[in-house]
Amino acid sequence: MASLNKIMIIGNVGRDPELRMTSNGKPVTEFSVAVNRVYSGGDGGERKEETEWFKVICWQRLAETAQQIIQKGRLVYVEGRLQNRPWTDREGKERTSLEIIANNFQVLDSRRDRDAGMGGEAPQQARAEGEKFDPDEIPF
Repeated sequence: MASLNKIMIIGNVGRDPELRMTSNGKPVTEFSVAVNRVYSGGDGGERKEETEWFKVICWQRLAETAQQIIQKGRLVYVEGRLQNRPWTDREGKERTSLEIIANNFQVLDSRRDRDAGMGGEAPQQARAEGEKFDPDEIPF
Protein backbone atom coordinates (compact mmCIF):
# COMPACT_ATOMS: atom_id res chain seq x y z
CA MET A 1 0.00 0.00 0.00
CA ALA A 2 1.33 3.45 -0.92
CA SER A 3 1.89 6.15 1.68
CA LEU A 4 2.68 9.85 1.58
CA ASN A 5 4.23 12.32 4.03
CA LYS A 6 4.38 15.76 2.44
CA ILE A 7 3.94 19.30 3.73
CA MET A 8 4.07 22.65 1.96
CA ILE A 9 4.09 25.98 3.80
CA ILE A 10 4.48 29.65 2.92
CA GLY A 11 5.43 32.02 5.68
CA ASN A 12 7.97 34.43 7.11
CA VAL A 13 11.29 33.30 8.51
CA GLY A 14 11.34 33.86 12.27
CA ARG A 15 15.09 33.63 12.82
CA ASP A 16 18.23 33.42 10.75
CA PRO A 17 19.33 29.89 9.85
CA GLU A 18 21.98 28.26 12.03
CA LEU A 19 24.44 26.07 10.11
CA ARG A 20 26.30 23.38 12.01
CA MET A 21 28.05 20.12 11.20
CA THR A 22 27.07 16.72 12.55
CA SER A 23 29.71 14.44 14.06
CA ASN A 24 29.87 12.76 10.61
CA GLY A 25 30.65 16.11 8.97
CA LYS A 26 27.22 16.57 7.33
CA PRO A 27 25.93 20.17 7.20
CA VAL A 28 22.53 20.79 8.79
CA THR A 29 20.64 24.08 9.04
CA GLU A 30 17.66 24.94 11.21
CA PHE A 31 15.31 27.93 11.06
CA SER A 32 11.72 28.73 11.98
CA VAL A 33 8.82 29.84 9.78
CA ALA A 34 5.65 31.63 10.94
CA VAL A 35 2.50 30.85 8.96
CA ASN A 36 -0.50 33.13 9.54
CA ARG A 37 -4.14 32.20 9.11
CA VAL A 38 -6.86 34.82 8.99
CA TYR A 39 -10.47 33.81 9.55
CA SER A 40 -13.74 35.30 10.72
CA GLY A 41 -14.92 34.10 14.05
CA GLY A 42 -18.39 33.10 15.16
CA ASP A 43 -21.60 35.02 14.58
CA GLY A 44 -20.05 38.50 14.87
CA GLY A 45 -17.89 37.95 11.83
CA GLU A 46 -14.98 39.40 13.76
CA ARG A 47 -11.71 38.93 11.87
CA LYS A 48 -9.18 36.82 13.76
CA GLU A 49 -5.62 35.81 13.06
CA GLU A 50 -3.52 32.96 14.39
CA THR A 51 0.11 32.07 13.80
CA GLU A 52 1.58 28.58 13.60
CA TRP A 53 5.36 28.19 14.00
CA PHE A 54 7.28 25.47 12.18
CA LYS A 55 10.83 24.31 12.75
CA VAL A 56 12.52 23.62 9.40
CA ILE A 57 15.58 21.39 9.04
CA CYS A 58 17.72 21.31 5.87
CA TRP A 59 20.49 18.81 5.20
CA GLN A 60 23.59 18.65 3.01
CA ARG A 61 23.76 21.10 0.07
CA LEU A 62 20.27 22.46 0.84
CA ALA A 63 21.52 23.37 4.34
CA GLU A 64 24.44 25.35 2.94
CA THR A 65 22.20 27.16 0.45
CA ALA A 66 19.64 28.01 3.15
CA GLN A 67 22.33 29.46 5.40
CA GLN A 68 23.51 31.70 2.55
CA ILE A 69 20.20 33.13 1.29
CA ILE A 70 17.52 32.80 3.97
CA GLN A 71 17.22 35.64 6.47
CA LYS A 72 14.83 36.58 9.24
CA GLY A 73 11.71 38.23 7.84
CA ARG A 74 11.97 36.79 4.31
CA LEU A 75 8.88 35.19 2.78
CA VAL A 76 9.64 31.56 1.91
CA TYR A 77 7.98 28.49 0.45
CA VAL A 78 9.14 25.25 2.07
CA GLU A 79 8.33 21.75 0.90
CA GLY A 80 9.27 18.60 2.74
CA ARG A 81 8.08 15.91 5.11
CA LEU A 82 6.93 16.00 8.73
CA GLN A 83 9.02 14.22 11.32
CA ASN A 84 8.32 13.60 15.01
CA ARG A 85 11.52 13.72 17.05
CA PRO A 86 11.37 12.56 20.67
CA TRP A 87 13.63 14.25 23.26
CA THR A 88 13.96 14.57 27.03
CA ASP A 89 13.74 17.96 28.74
CA ARG A 90 15.80 19.12 31.74
CA GLU A 91 13.24 17.75 34.19
CA GLY A 92 13.43 14.31 32.57
CA LYS A 93 10.04 14.55 30.82
CA GLU A 94 9.67 12.95 27.42
CA ARG A 95 8.75 15.50 24.76
CA THR A 96 8.12 15.41 21.03
CA SER A 97 9.20 18.00 18.51
CA LEU A 98 7.39 18.21 15.16
CA GLU A 99 9.79 19.30 12.41
CA ILE A 100 9.72 19.81 8.67
CA ILE A 101 12.61 18.05 6.95
CA ALA A 102 12.92 20.22 3.86
CA ASN A 103 13.67 18.84 0.44
CA ASN A 104 13.09 22.15 -1.33
CA PHE A 105 12.58 25.81 -0.54
CA GLN A 106 12.18 29.03 -2.46
CA VAL A 107 12.49 32.64 -1.35
CA LEU A 108 9.36 34.44 -2.55
CA ASP A 109 10.12 38.07 -1.79
CA SER A 110 12.73 40.11 -3.60
CA ARG A 111 15.76 41.61 -1.92
CA ARG A 112 14.36 45.08 -2.66
CA ASP A 113 11.06 44.19 -0.92
CA ARG A 114 12.96 43.10 2.16
CA ASP A 115 15.21 46.18 2.21
CA ALA A 116 12.24 48.53 1.71
CA GLY A 117 10.18 46.98 4.51
CA MET A 118 8.21 44.66 2.20
CA GLY A 119 6.68 47.63 0.43
CA GLY A 120 9.33 47.87 -2.24
CA GLU A 121 9.17 50.18 -5.17
CA ALA A 122 8.10 49.28 -8.65
CA PRO A 123 10.94 48.32 -11.01
CA GLN A 124 9.89 51.09 -13.42
CA GLN A 125 10.27 53.68 -10.65
CA ALA A 126 13.73 52.42 -9.78
CA ARG A 127 14.95 52.69 -13.36
CA ALA A 128 13.27 56.04 -13.88
CA GLU A 129 15.10 57.45 -10.87
CA GLY A 130 18.46 56.39 -12.30
CA GLU A 131 19.15 53.36 -10.10
CA LYS A 132 21.40 50.72 -11.57
CA PHE A 133 20.09 47.32 -12.65
CA ASP A 134 20.29 44.71 -9.86
CA PRO A 135 20.77 41.16 -11.21
CA ASP A 136 19.32 39.73 -7.98
CA GLU A 137 15.91 41.06 -9.08
CA ILE A 138 15.66 38.62 -11.98
CA PRO A 139 12.91 36.17 -10.97
CA PHE A 140 14.68 33.10 -12.40
